[in-house]
Amino acid sequence: MDAPHVLCTEEEITALVHRFYDRIRQHPNLGPIFNGHIDDWPAHLDRLVDFWSSVLLRTGRFSGAPMPKHVALPGLNAELFRQWLALWRTTAAEQANPALAEQAVAAAERIAQSLWMGYQAYAQGVDVPQSL
Repeated sequence: MDAPHVLCTEEEITALVHRFYDRIRQHPNLGPIFNGHIDDWPAHLDRLVDFWSSVLLRTGRFSGAPMPKHVALPGLNAELFRQWLALWRTTAAEQANPALAEQAVAAAERIAQSLWMGYQAYAQGVDVPQSL
């Protein structure tokens, strides 16, 4: 019996996340937002690697509710979400593993759409539940 296909390695996820957030930190529009809200980048990167490992490999290493943290940020707009996605797409496309790139981009698009919808609902005074 063949072994199940594994999308990527943990090392590939770590490389993608670290490269992407290195770029985020330098980005003229996104950098100030992230740098202004993240005090401990190494710990945050570890958490993000856990998040993407859970998304891409279904490891279950991440627990938490990203929505409340994101909707609490002031002044976000659709263009900032588009810039985040464009940078993620570029960084993912540079990875040597095209299957990882494809899945990472598809997941990021769903996540960004969900966060943007939640952000808009919160801005309009609609209560955004932490979970169902």
